[in-house]
Amino acid sequence: MVKQDAKEIAKPVINKYKEFYQSVGKRKSAIARVRMTLKSEKQGIVINDKPLDEYFKYGIWQKHVLSPIALVDEKGKYFVSVKVSGGGPVSQAKAVRHGISKVLLMFDPAYRPALKAAGFLKRDPRVKERKKPGLKRARRAPQWSKR
Repeated sequence: MVKQDAKEIAKPVINKYKEFYQSVGKRKSAIARVRMTLKSEKQGIVINDKPLDEYFKYGIWQKHVLSPIALVDEKGKYFVSVKVSGGGPVSQAKAVRHGISKVLLMFDPAYRPALKAAGFLKRDPRVKERKKPGLKRARRAPQWSKR
């Protein structure tokens, strides 16, 4: 059996299809499947068949989605198509950001130090804690009465 390096095992799976790269970004229970191609006749970012500014109405959510592309100074170079489900709008925006960051690495591995320093490559592991028996929620106990 041949021993493999840790870096070789931890490499992201590159899914290169005909004209695009594809990856998955996650945050809480939101899952975003991101497809990115070099700019073609289509432009911008499309999320669930809607333009970015129509799907994410607030500027802060749009800023989350655009931050990895703005960080590497490649605005207008790529066409991004995203299918996102689950979670709320903030979690969906951050899941899309995670997926776009992973796909940008497939186009150019030189982006890794900048994306890693900004924290866009790490999947945020925080999820809702499960409810425990005898409690009302995860940690909320029933009201205690002395008498």
